[in-house]
Amino acid sequence: MAVVDLSQRRFRVEGMDCGGCAKTVERAVSALPGVASAEVSFGAASLAVAGDAPDAVITRAVALAGYRAFPAARVVEHDRTPFWRRDARALSTTLSIALLGVAVVASLASAPRVVAEPLYLLSMAVGGWPIARAAALALRRRRLDMNVLMALAAVGAVGIGEYAEGAWVLVLFAVGTGLEAMALERSRRVVASLMDLAPTRARVLIGDDERLVDVATVPVGALIAIQPGERIPLDAEVAAGHSSVDQAPITGESVPVDKAPGDELFAGTLNTTGALTARTTRPAADSMLSRVATLVEQAQGSRAPAERFIDRFAAIYTPIVFGAALLLATVPLAFGGEADTWLYRALALLIVACPCSLVISVPVAVVSAVGGAARRGILIKGGQALEDLGRVRAVALDKTGTLTLGLPLLQRVHADDEAAALALVAAVERGSEHPLAAALRRAARDRDLPVPPAEGFLALPGRGAQATVAGRALWAGGPRLMQERLGTLPPGLGALHDAGQTVIGLGEGDHLIALFGLADQPRPEAGGLAERLHTVGIDRVVMLTGDSEPVARAVAHTAGITDVHAGLLPAEKLEHVRALEREAGAVAMVGDGVNDAPALAAARVGVAMGAAGSDVAIQSADVALMSDRLDALPEAITQARRALAIMRANVIASLAIKAVFVVLAPFGLVTLVVAVATDMGMSLLVTGNAMRLLRR
Repeated sequence: MAVVDLSQRRFRVEGMDCGGCAKTVERAVSALPGVASAEVSFGAASLAVAGDAPDAVITRAVALAGYRAFPAARVVEHDRTPFWRRDARALSTTLSIALLGVAVVASLASAPRVVAEPLYLLSMAVGGWPIARAAALALRRRRLDMNVLMALAAVGAVGIGEYAEGAWVLVLFAVGTGLEAMALERSRRVVASLMDLAPTRARVLIGDDERLVDVATVPVGALIAIQPGERIPLDAEVAAGHSSVDQAPITGESVPVDKAPGDELFAGTLNTTGALTARTTRPAADSMLSRVATLVEQAQGSRAPAERFIDRFAAIYTPIVFGAALLLATVPLAFGGEADTWLYRALALLIVACPCSLVISVPVAVVSAVGGAARRGILIKGGQALEDLGRVRAVALDKTGTLTLGLPLLQRVHADDEAAALALVAAVERGSEHPLAAALRRAARDRDLPVPPAEGFLALPGRGAQATVAGRALWAGGPRLMQERLGTLPPGLGALHDAGQTVIGLGEGDHLIALFGLADQPRPEAGGLAERLHTVGIDRVVMLTGDSEPVARAVAHTAGITDVHAGLLPAEKLEHVRALEREAGAVAMVGDGVNDAPALAAARVGVAMGAAGSDVAIQSADVALMSDRLDALPEAITQARRALAIMRANVIASLAIKAVFVVLAPFGLVTLVVAVATDMGMSLLVTGNAMRLLRR
């Protein structure tokens, strides 16, 4: 299972144009004393550092490498600044475009070379200085990134008198990288957009007074007032009032959820109808929204296996094509070739050596897929989890709390006087904490039955309970207790058991008064789940549960699951997951993230249901479905499969373009302008293709 290391310090890095830039930053920080490891994600524009080197030392090293880094604590605030206002290259690129336009007009007007050429050179200088600076820093780190290749191409073009083409190379490259950065910024802003939902101030109640204070200063346990139409400022528990709350930012649910005293509230969610008074349960920095934002950012920065493969490929491909360009520029000269002609062709091949679109094809898809899923209340813990989920062939589901609501309800009563029997069993079970006892008490309360007082309550562990009600010594319990008190099992028990119900008997001495059939209710969206999973490409759907066979099959029938394994201990669930993996391929295990921990760990992908509010589920699972709805499971699988398809399409298209140009460039069939335009166009194409993952 994927584990996110929360102990790492994270930084936002700005100014990176490609995967090579990320490598330059990574090497610069890794070389610092006190840094155990450093990993840069170009897709997420993030830097993860393990070690005790001070933040100031790390940010200074990044600055010396030619980029800007900000500690994670400042990331959200910094993200709110528009991209064009905080990237100095936006201004230089705009000026270079204007100068290039003037130079082109001068050339078309047949102006003397002494007029046009300086304009082209000035355009190159204005638009190319950030590229030249980044190239120098990369060379200092002994790296051939695309800044180096473009700078060499521009200088070479000037060297053979192609001033116009040299200017076009740098300007097109600057424009392309700027557009690409803006597109990537949209994907990366998912974290900032999440945090923007939380109000910065809260209405704190102090006695009879209401004060607006900064959320960061509100202590745990404080009472806050939330008016209709306001966003909830902090994680809290309803103390008074009733309302409906839109929890879509956290859980992805499209329908508001009713809230009453005792219910949980999440920061950033929207109070819709009624006024609420709530007691805060977490500080602002530790809210569910903050933790989700942190996990999304870390997941966006993680590397997918495909990305690691492409990095290795690019590390081999770029030097080979660079060497081929050198040979193309020199070898023909020995056979009488024209220097300008072969140098021009070599420069075109040099541009083709830049693997930019290939390198970004996977990370931008990971960033977009993780961000798009987060908007729907689905946390996918990074590139590895995304790829694994996209390759899942089988799904194993727990029953209680996953396929069912985890809330047993009274289904049938077998008694001469049902109301009287229900009132009596509720009295006996008044002191019990068992979920079935609570269900019986709830049923009596829902029917407005008068429940008599009970005395001498005694819990009978593993069997039931007994108490004295209105002078009668009554007992209530399951088949084991009925066998003890009655000497045999009552005839009506079998029918209830076969219907998938858990049976509780009420008796007095050796006389049976009533039988109660209770059952956990399938989730409303569980109906037809197996069919929906088959539709999105899942071959096998199985249920793994510790419950009895009849109960398990009753729930499985609702979900359309025919492969049921009941009566399993946690260790046995684990063995079934391993066996399923051997038989069917990659398995996703869906459970509550706590009771099913061994099986979740054994599966290729562990999926936690209803993770909102559960620290263990959020931290332990590869995928966390924040809502208590099974609808999100097929959607998560679909998102992962879409991401894999887009990654493949991006990689294939990038490789195809590179292959075509590597063949055409040595024959003089590719101009410098076409090479740059195609390379940057391909980068924008794969970026735009990946950004489709932000949409449903």
